[in-house]
Amino acid sequence: MPTPRKAAEIAELRDRLSRAQLTVLTDYRGLSVPALQDLRGRLRPLDAEFRIAKNTLVRIAAEQAGIDGLTPTLEGPTALLFAYGDVVAPAKVVSEFARTSRILQVKAGVMNQQVVQAPDLEAIASLPPREELLGKLVGMLASPMTRTVGVFSGPGRSVAYLLNARAEQLGGAAAAD
Repeated sequence: MPTPRKAAEIAELRDRLSRAQLTVLTDYRGLSVPALQDLRGRLRPLDAEFRIAKNTLVRIAAEQAGIDGLTPTLEGPTALLFAYGDVVAPAKVVSEFARTSRILQVKAGVMNQQVVQAPDLEAIASLPPREELLGKLVGMLASPMTRTVGVFSGPGRSVAYLLNARAEQLGGAAAAD
């Protein structure tokens, strides 16, 4: 039976695992405190947090949250990234931080209650930002409408050009007389 403090921490981890759109498990062994603070500072504006937790408590919280398959990755020091909003931006920050620090290692992740391996997290991190994806979607939806308007306005524009040309032709003939 866990102590009241550990039970509270398990409940908090379970809640965070349930609320997070993406959870990334990392090995932070050898990372300095200033480097951890820097990473936390980069994640804070992205509605994400980076937290160190005991493997046993994470395992229990994951089981209670209905997440299976995390146990093999819970070895060594573990820190968790909880992303509550957009998943791409925090994944990019952690991926870039791991690449530049060469100390932080991504073990695995959880997305939609499913365990995701490190290569899949790299694929998520390589996606364009949410705003860019939404912009592309709007552009794709607007493109057929723009073409349709162009097709419908074509005959009217042609008639206007024809009448303008005829008016210039008649105006030029009247000036020559």
